Amino acid sequence: MKKIAAQPKVAYFCMEFGLHEDFKIYSGGLGILAGDILKAAKDEKVPLIGVGILWRQGYTTQIIGENGKPVDCYPEYRYDFLEDTGVMVKVRIRGRQIKVKIWKCTKYDNVDLYLLDTNVPGNNDPFITGQLYGWFSEERIAQEMVLGIGGVRALKALGLDIDVYHFNDSHPVVAGIEMIREWMDDQGLSFEEAWERVRNTIVFTTHTPVVAGNEVHEHELLNYMGAYNGLTYGQMLKIGGDPFSMTVAGLRLSRKANAVAQLHGETARKMWKDVAGVSEIIAITNGVHNGTWQDKRIIEAHSKKQDLWAPHMEAKKELIEEVYKRNGVKLNADALLIGFARRAAPYKRSDLIFTEKEIIEPLLKEGKLQIIFSGKAHPNDLVGKEIVSNLYKMSQIYPNSVVFLQNYDMKIGKLVTRGCDVWLNNPIRPMEASGTSGMKAAMNGVLNLSVLDGWWPEGCEHGVTGWQIGDGYEGEDCDKVDVESLYKVLLEEVLPIYYDNRKKWVEMMGASIEMSRWQFSAARMVQDYYKLMYSIDIKKSE
Repeated sequence: MKKIAAQPKVAYFCMEFGLHEDFKIYSGGLGILAGDILKAAKDEKVPLIGVGILWRQGYTTQIIGENGKPVDCYPEYRYDFLEDTGVMVKVRIRGRQIKVKIWKCTKYDNVDLYLLDTNVPGNNDPFITGQLYGWFSEERIAQEMVLGIGGVRALKALGLDIDVYHFNDSHPVVAGIEMIREWMDDQGLSFEEAWERVRNTIVFTTHTPVVAGNEVHEHELLNYMGAYNGLTYGQMLKIGGDPFSMTVAGLRLSRKANAVAQLHGETARKMWKDVAGVSEIIAITNGVHNGTWQDKRIIEAHSKKQDLWAPHMEAKKELIEEVYKRNGVKLNADALLIGFARRAAPYKRSDLIFTEKEIIEPLLKEGKLQIIFSGKAHPNDLVGKEIVSNLYKMSQIYPNSVVFLQNYDMKIGKLVTRGCDVWLNNPIRPMEASGTSGMKAAMNGVLNLSVLDGWWPEGCEHGVTGWQIGDGYEGEDCDKVDVESLYKVLLEEVLPIYYDNRKKWVEMMGASIEMSRWQFSAARMVQDYYKLMYSIDIKKSE
């Protein structure tokens, strides 16, 4: 027997990777996090690789139709810069062998990313890897089988020796089932012995802080799809329960798990405390890749202790020019500009600021306050699409001060987290696991105005690094409590400081950058993963 060295070789499995806006294999925060980890791993020179899927039609191109509602489009993308590894594996799905081709991406200053692709001549179902999170349960399971089973087989076929398998969220957990099957078939181990061997090599990141939001599947469907992969109902029951919870499976298949912020760690431990056999859940707060998200002019000025306002205004004017190109609206560079850009979900309360018309409308009509919104809804999420429609409607009601930027992507994300003055975030606490967009804003001196949820309790020093909304209240009437606090802070602190105390504002910008540039960086996060999750002694057969 031997022990793995201090820096084990890690395979980071994720359903999506956000490396660049031109590489459309991501949908939102989960993918951006994964992309940032691959870039930080390259910077830190650690032995980590990524395993994902080559989505030929991406997530969705979502535009506003003539009726003011979101319309989804699915162009097919070609990525000629990918390296053909020449490796093909097979995964049996719905009783048919599906060929899976393996591509490699290193274009975006990232460590090796291996992408699985079923768009192969001769496949009965080449469109499994067509749309990210597309269609319904059967296709979702098929996609997860390609990622999990196909991913493990691809690593073996590529001859890559992996010490630690990191499952980012629950989508890859069937990889653990494949690994158990391998130990049982190849080494003749019992199910329990194989499970213990596999558990020693897996770590798991949980994201969703609401039990109902965690993915579950009926066993009949899993068996029909082939996800049992040689295991029995009784064995699958022990791993994921009935119905089969993908998150419970991830927690039971891993030796250690992590939440993505300190508050989220508390929430996750409470959520799963009554489930037997789950791994310890620690907290490793997410971080973002400085090189991708931090404006070079801003960081240079901050590093040299120069005036931050001039480079900030350059970034702000670039954002305003982009808004004019896209929407034909000319915002005022001298007026306060708030940004709110994220996935369209009810708990994020994107329209909370519009709650009391008599308070907010005069500010918008006078041009004292401007707001840029952006975000996408899942193509099958009618509630999310209604949220997008409502934000677009607000841009029509207040055409000179409210803007909705369509088809949210990394390019828009970079522009708004650099060019806005304030970053607004008002989720229902504790439903925001992390909220990395606020970290990106903070690194650029864009001041956060946020509910104490996700990462913000760790970064907020009220009136110094930004402002808090409320005091962490979690009652049923939180909408009322939070909106009262939002208006109070906006009217009594944010607006007066912006218009009447530029010196104080710029001091806060500097404090925000100083607070966030390491503490909430992907480099710090990767170091924490190696120290707290990966570099635990693992016994391995010689």
